[in-house]
Amino acid sequence: LLISAGIAFAVTTVIWKEDAPKAVPAAPTPAQIVVPTTSVIRCANGSVLQPVKGNVIPYDQIPDNTFASGVLGVGVGVQPTDEVVVAPFDGEITSVAESKHAVGVAANDMELLIHVGVDTVAMNGDGFDCLVKEGDQVKTGQPLIRFSRDKIKAAGYSDTVAVLLTNSDDLDGVEYGAK
Repeated sequence: LLISAGIAFAVTTVIWKEDAPKAVPAAPTPAQIVVPTTSVIRCANGSVLQPVKGNVIPYDQIPDNTFASGVLGVGVGVQPTDEVVVAPFDGEITSVAESKHAVGVAANDMELLIHVGVDTVAMNGDGFDCLVKEGDQVKTGQPLIRFSRDKIKAAGYSDTVAVLLTNSDDLDGVEYGAK
């Protein structure tokens, strides 16, 4: 019995190899974060910078009736060329969708909804990585959501990012569009 145990131990020691841990993509360092400079929404309370790189379109051209009607507020859509949504101003995360595709950000009485894609709630978080949680304080340019444009398109959805000032009716001098 001792000989069998000794041989099993020796063979296991020689043959056994641990699996290497899978590489986890590193969070961007401050040097890798590019703070947006294009203003997409302006009002008396402040300015909202473009939260994702891409082509800015008016909210009424977002391919979803709810966003395009303005019922959730005015703002813009962004047809993304990048896959990272960043904070458009210093503020607080007020909500995070369970499916990780949308966040609410607030500051200076401005309440902003950033919604990645159209009907992407049906993806149940597949292709989305939310990097913040409700109550977090964020700085301009800080990554909020990483998403896969390929997965969104493969699921048959538009990847247009809605950026809407949800309380636009309560604010003075609201303008939207890239400047």
